[in-house]
Amino acid sequence: MKRKRFSGFPKEGLRFLRSLKRNNNREWFQEHKGIYEESLKRPMADLIALMAAEFQKFAPEMVASPKASAYRIYRDTRFTKDKSPYKTYIAAVFPRAGLGKHEGAGFYLHISPSELLVGGGLYMPSPEDLNAVRQKIADDPVSFRQIVDSRQFRKLFESVDGERLTRAPRGFSAAHPAADYLKLKQFLVGRKFPATVATTASFYGIVVKTFRAMLPFVRFLNEPIIQARRVRERQASLLRL
Repeated sequence: MKRKRFSGFPKEGLRFLRSLKRNNNREWFQEHKGIYEESLKRPMADLIALMAAEFQKFAPEMVASPKASAYRIYRDTRFTKDKSPYKTYIAAVFPRAGLGKHEGAGFYLHISPSELLVGGGLYMPSPEDLNAVRQKIADDPVSFRQIVDSRQFRKLFESVDGERLTRAPRGFSAAHPAADYLKLKQFLVGRKFPATVATTASFYGIVVKTFRAMLPFVRFLNEPIIQARRVRERQASLLRL
């Protein structure tokens, strides 16, 4: 049986997010929860299921599942002054198998009242993983630049962004040909669209095209992370003997 194509999020979902931004309280949310369930939560679950099948065609190592991909709409307000109980966007992440939700490089999308963002990359690497990525770039800058300087990559993403150091990290030369990338603490790319694009039939194609274009970038970043972790695991195993 041919799988149905995703035709976009209902317009009611976008109206819900806009209203939630103005009425971010439990009373309003409970009164309108049914709209959230039908117009945002359920379509996102359908999208995640479709991406699971799509990844088998071009990125079988990437994970799309309700547990790994879906974000809750409820905010964690324990450590923030903003006590608004709900996020005013809906989002999903697609990590690499064997790596945590925010450990390796992955795909990401969100829909807010004002924009659709489709992209991803390496968001919250540990110091060890970040150092492994930097070493990989330092050792093979040609391969990295072939990815991020390619015509298609530049056309879609323009540049690699993220928090960065003001100077080259310790152990790496400021004169290195990839010094600008070595300063990065995150490696992020993305495409932004009006939020209404998420309600159109073109939405799914945009997501797939973006993730396909990102794949060499994501794989380059994940390779040294996985290799470094395997080395640490072997070393830990030897210490336990």
